[in-house]
Amino acid sequence: MDITHLVAKRSTCLRRQVGSLLVMDKKILATGYNGAPSRLEHCLEIGCLREKMGIPSGERHELCRGLHAEQNAIIQAAYHGVSIRGATLYSTHHPCMICTKMIINAGIQRIVYEEGYADP
Repeated sequence: MDITHLVAKRSTCLRRQVGSLLVMDKKILATGYNGAPSRLEHCLEIGCLREKMGIPSGERHELCRGLHAEQNAIIQAAYHGVSIRGATLYSTHHPCMICTKMIINAGIQRIVYEEGYADP
C-alpha cells in the first residue's frame, strides 16, 4: 500500500489525493491518480468547480473535471495494451460506485483499499 500513497502524491485534486495500482503476479501493471485528463488544466491551476458550488464530497461527479485514480489506472492499462483481467486493484480509498462498475467490467477480481469514501 505504500506505493499507492506515492502515486497519490501526483494527484492534482484540491479535495482528496487518491492513488491506485493494478497488480497481477506481484507485478505492477498500471498506476493512476486523480486529476484532469492529459493536456487539460488541473484543479490546482484553475480551481475546483464543485468546491466553488459547495457540493459535498461524493456527489455530482459529472461536474468534476478530473478522472478518478481507478479510472486512470484502467485507462493507462488499456492505452498501453496491458490486460488487467484477473488483476487486483490497490487504492488509497474505497472506489466510488462509478469506478466500482468500471472495475467489475474490466475483469478486476479483487479490491484492496485503506480508507472509506462517502458515495451516496
